[in-house]
Amino acid sequence: MRTIVGFTGASGAAYGVDFLRRCPDDKYLVASKWGKRVLHEELGLKTEELRPWVNEIYSDSDLAAPFSSGSNHFDALVIIPCSISTLAKIANGIADTLITRIAQVALKERRKLVIALRETPLSSIALENALKLSREGAVIMPISPPHYLNAENVSSLIEGYVDKVLNILGVEAGNGWHSEELE
Repeated sequence: MRTIVGFTGASGAAYGVDFLRRCPDDKYLVASKWGKRVLHEELGLKTEELRPWVNEIYSDSDLAAPFSSGSNHFDALVIIPCSISTLAKIANGIADTLITRIAQVALKERRKLVIALRETPLSSIALENALKLSREGAVIMPISPPHYLNAENVSSLIEGYVDKVLNILGVEAGNGWHSEELE
């Protein structure tokens, strides 16, 4: 599986880092200017420090990068965390950055697009933009950790949410609510 991971300027960099660490196979990272800043402010990390978990890191300003074309196959684009601004651009067909361009490719090529939205409360405009993308096949996943797992710490809450994202991509991860009753 080939997954492109986008980090944007919304809070929640830990979710993106955990996803990079745990998502199998080939991964390519694109971090926006503000995504890089949030990564550094929240976790003290630079994108280069994430290199052990990715095949390549692309600049968000590089619209000539390979994945800006639908002729270069990828299985999924996961934007984690996704800002309201990025959501709005994608929903309205604006492809002025590599992340938003790859999202447009995902939509037109009917590839998996997962938007891990990280803002609250949501305005009616944001809800309408999310609805637009959902109707086009995108999976809108507000970052909302599963508390039913009785997590003992913040890391466990982050992992519980990332498990849900991995499951959406077809990667079995973690336990669901009362999953032990299925055995």
